[in-house]
Amino acid sequence: MRTFSTSDLSRKSGDIIASALQGPVSINQRGKPRLIMLSVEQYEALIHVADNRIAGATADMSEEMAGSIASAIDSYLLETAPAP
Repeated sequence: MRTFSTSDLSRKSGDIIASALQGPVSINQRGKPRLIMLSVEQYEALIHVADNRIAGATADMSEEMAGSIASAIDSYLLETAPAP
């Protein structure tokens, strides 16, 4: 993965975009990775894989586990709901 600094964004935007069209690019700030830039096609492929994993995991889930998760979500929503 190619790496660029945040200051490169203004000076080398064309190079960064060209690199991101070839593969993911890391944008670093103060030497630490802060952003990943990738093409729309790469992003959509990543989301597709994640969606398939989620679908597979939930399809294999027992009724009991699904009920436990739904109950936990309901509890969380009640705890975090704004006061009327």
